[in-house]
Amino acid sequence: MKKNVVIAYMFLLPWLFGFFGLVLGPMISSLYLSFTRFDLMNPPKWIGLLNYQQMFSDQRFWDAVHVTLTFVFIAVPTQLVAALLVALLLNRGMRGIGIYRTVYYLPSLLGGSVAIALLWKNLFGFDGLVNQVLAFFDIAGKGWVSHPDYALNTLIILATWQFGASMVIFLAGLKQIPTELYEAASVDGASNMRRFFKITLPLLSPVIFFNLVIELIKSIQVFTSSYIVSEGTGGPINSTLFYTLYLYQKGFSHFEMGYASAMAWVLVIVLGTMTAILFVTSKYWVYYEDGGKL
Repeated sequence: MKKNVVIAYMFLLPWLFGFFGLVLGPMISSLYLSFTRFDLMNPPKWIGLLNYQQMFSDQRFWDAVHVTLTFVFIAVPTQLVAALLVALLLNRGMRGIGIYRTVYYLPSLLGGSVAIALLWKNLFGFDGLVNQVLAFFDIAGKGWVSHPDYALNTLIILATWQFGASMVIFLAGLKQIPTELYEAASVDGASNMRRFFKITLPLLSPVIFFNLVIELIKSIQVFTSSYIVSEGTGGPINSTLFYTLYLYQKGFSHFEMGYASAMAWVLVIVLGTMTAILFVTSKYWVYYEDGGKL
């Protein structure tokens, strides 16, 4: 028995080293630094809650919070709706489904890359493809990524376009719904819309919940697209100043590592709180085949 335990821990050693050395250790260090003034050049100086007090009176901090929450509350629902609609189409058993699945998943696979962000910046640039298409129809183009009224919308479109991962998960969930339920509903004269709301959505709710949590966490941590499109500035009038971008600016441009660490811990707390709220409220809308709830 002891030999099996030793062998098990030997297999776990690489993960344990990674967890304590690359996750837990840096987290504890950043928690300490959040109460200090630290510029990477001089030793940290303890200042207590001053970083947090300055943060909540910092207008750029609140601009970053506003931009991030706006992005999350628009991009996440639109992405999930797009993913579900495409999954429903692919679930109809069409020919070449593997090709369609790959094509729709590819943008999600490349989603966090610098190349995709650069492509998007060029597409929506003043001389980009979008304005060229509009010019073909005699429609005046705009500076989509340079105008404060449109810059954030381009990033929301980019996030929505990258629905592939959620779509694949939705498709797997749809495959698990028993066809007998649809057949019984058809015999009872239920319309397609009624079957969708009474069978598909309730039985797919655990998958919807999973995708919602994952996309919420991912959207709050968006960085690459904002950094590339705005060239690290946060865009016109801070219109694309995401929370993580401002955190990066504070830590690696202004060398205010203590302030950046405090921002990181606020982000952790907010993420944990929002995720906890989703888990608490899920008992009212997440159902399983046996009729139980989460």
